[in-house]
Amino acid sequence: MAEPENAQEFTALYAQNHRRVYAYAVARAGRSLADEVVAETFLVAWRRFAQMPSGAALPWLLGVARNVIRERYRDEERQRVLAAEMLTWAADTPDVADGVAERSAVLTALAALSENDREVLTLIAWDGLSPRAAARVVGCSTPTFLVRLHRARNRLTRAAASAEEPVAPAATPPPARTAPATTAPATTAPATTRPATNPPALREPIR
Repeated sequence: MAEPENAQEFTALYAQNHRRVYAYAVARAGRSLADEVVAETFLVAWRRFAQMPSGAALPWLLGVARNVIRERYRDEERQRVLAAEMLTWAADTPDVADGVAERSAVLTALAALSENDREVLTLIAWDGLSPRAAARVVGCSTPTFLVRLHRARNRLTRAAASAEEPVAPAATPPPARTAPATTAPATTAPATTRPATNPPALREPIR
């Protein structure tokens, strides 16, 4: 693309891609950081408008957003915010139907995956990119991306299955068996004759 001739050209690019860039930022950095990521991404797009490939603006913009996220926010912060975001999505889903419960399990499983696994999965499923365009975003070849996608799908399947498994209730130990009460035979102390308190007076001898 050439330099934007006027603000309308850039405004059209922004209007066409803002929603999807924002969704990408939310899925990678959380809602609290998404606005900053989007603003920085389109600032870079304005400055480097001539480098944007014709007909592939979205993958290019997502690649810029990816770099912004990785450069500006620490891994620990992003992981914490994003995991909390996805668990909130799962918790906000009422468990009223099988499809809804499945969606909740998938979101919970996604939150447990690595950042790289989440990225390749959501680029296809949420951002709607082709494997070729998604590979351009993450900076790898299409075959390499397909291998990563296959492995991430397997890990997601296992994590979702674990999230759907009911937790078995803790086993209640059987009541302790008590020995029957035994009554000890009463022991009767031998009778003892107590000495009289006042012994009888001795008779005087007959004189």
